[in-house]
Amino acid sequence: MGQDLKNALKTNQTMGLGYSMLVRPMLALMDSEKAHKRALLGLRMASFTFLGRMLLRVLYRPKKVQVEEFGMVFENPLGLAAGMDKKAEAMRGWETLGFGFIEVGGITEHEQTGNPKPRMFRSSKHSALVNRMGFNNPGSKKMASHLEKTRKPNVPLFLNVGKSKITSLEDAHFDYAKTVEMCGPYVDGFVINVSSPNTPNLRELQKDEDLARIISEVMKYSGDKPVLVKIAPDLEDLQIKSIVDTAKGMGCAGIVATNTTLARPDESDVMSQKGGLSGKPLNKRSTEVIRLIADHTDGNWPIIGVGGISDSDDAWEKITNGATLIQIYSSMVFNGASVVREIVNGLEKKLNSKGLTDLQQAVGIARGE
Repeated sequence: MGQDLKNALKTNQTMGLGYSMLVRPMLALMDSEKAHKRALLGLRMASFTFLGRMLLRVLYRPKKVQVEEFGMVFENPLGLAAGMDKKAEAMRGWETLGFGFIEVGGITEHEQTGNPKPRMFRSSKHSALVNRMGFNNPGSKKMASHLEKTRKPNVPLFLNVGKSKITSLEDAHFDYAKTVEMCGPYVDGFVINVSSPNTPNLRELQKDEDLARIISEVMKYSGDKPVLVKIAPDLEDLQIKSIVDTAKGMGCAGIVATNTTLARPDESDVMSQKGGLSGKPLNKRSTEVIRLIADHTDGNWPIIGVGGISDSDDAWEKITNGATLIQIYSSMVFNGASVVREIVNGLEKKLNSKGLTDLQQAVGIARGE
């Protein structure tokens, strides 16, 4: 191993330790939403110059663990989940950190401010976040204008699409479709979000007839770009299978499992807040849902696994139970950017230890054990 590489690895370990000991305690003193905004701003600034991007690559960029899915090539299977960068403000930064793909949004047809503040809460004890943001976003028109002017990343870019609060459930399909029509030229795929717990009655759109109407309308404008559906973890298994059958039958390219949960591990102050919970407490259920979908489709329908992934062991569990790609959100908050390198490099080590040469060989292997 060259001295430069040794120094880089040592620096990366130091950065991870520094985040845990210094940065995270400082962020814990801030309002969660303000801390989120400042972290985004910091990444934008750090990735603005060539020297800044070079430093980020040395510190954080992982090895290549290539995956092919949806007609696209992913340098690695780890993506940024929706909600972390709602307005696509730091896409170059996420790419530089080494994410294999990025999901921005959620975006609705109409601009909206979201729910009253405070609306985002951290629990270090549980390594979890609770949010009731309420799809705060600039709306499809402004988002399309921003994406048109912004350099598109060199990794696949997905757009999370939601329903405006002012739009009735009966007209929801038009709302979703308008966003896809406006923003479609600037992204590589779409995720239909009918599972956020923070827009009143939104989860009712997971019912077969409503979901089918949305998918049908969205596909009028999606062209040949993949359309996926993001589901809630709180559904009964039979409901999940029904959603899968509907989405798969209508030509959706895959599914994202799962969104945040309404379940709580206890009744502590943060856990008593209304909203969707993400992070470690969601890990087990999201894996159960991934396995359920993989078994139901005999492993023949792509799954993006998200929920409680904090290290390479969690990521490996999601993949071996049926996920082709994975995403993180909360672990970026609690572990910092070094988690990207840890997860991807850890997956490469696991492949080597199992004598596998391709990540696709690991997808769903736990189903055959």
